[in-house]
Amino acid sequence: MINIENLTKKFGTNISLDNVSCDFNKNDSVALMGANGAGKTTLIRSILGYYHPNSGKVLIDGLDPIKDRIKVLKNISFVPQLPPPIKLSIEELMQYISISADVDKELIKHYSDEMKLDISANLNKSFFKLSGGMKQKLLIAISLAKKSSIIIYDEPTANLDPKARDDFYRLLKQNEDEKILLFVTHRLEEVKNLVNRQIYMDMGKIVSDEKF
Repeated sequence: MINIENLTKKFGTNISLDNVSCDFNKNDSVALMGANGAGKTTLIRSILGYYHPNSGKVLIDGLDPIKDRIKVLKNISFVPQLPPPIKLSIEELMQYISISADVDKELIKHYSDEMKLDISANLNKSFFKLSGGMKQKLLIAISLAKKSSIIIYDEPTANLDPKARDDFYRLLKQNEDEKILLFVTHRLEEVKNLVNRQIYMDMGKIVSDEKF
């Protein structure tokens, strides 16, 4: 479903991705690891169509994530490490997501409840003013409610307490079939029971790709 072929991305003289090739297919659950600056975030942003490669290509179900961005993003959920500075209220955000991405608001509420986030009591609160944990829970709920075939989490548990992490892993286990799950993480021990593949990057290259 995701085909990356000879992908190179430079920022000035710095090579962030150096001729990277790999494929991700249905039911791949991948821990993407490496030190800061290894190229993990650049690879994810290339998949999302944020970056134009210097050479090589990325295809999502045969589509270019830059030229066919709307179609590609329709089937991808992405939860960043740092929640975006959204000034909308929770109610406005849910309405926007519902209309723009055809996501059922009741399903967002359902997964929020599962993450122990009381949506109803916070509808008029600005997303921007929520605590880090509440923002993360809501973004996770939206990612699951969207029913995407590709879900990408960048350090998803960084703002979650241990109980919320358990809820997150439980929900993923219930929703992992027929999907690609990508975890950008420094905490392999937290996702080791969810993944069936570990990729380690260093200096813009994939140095190991282990399936099990």
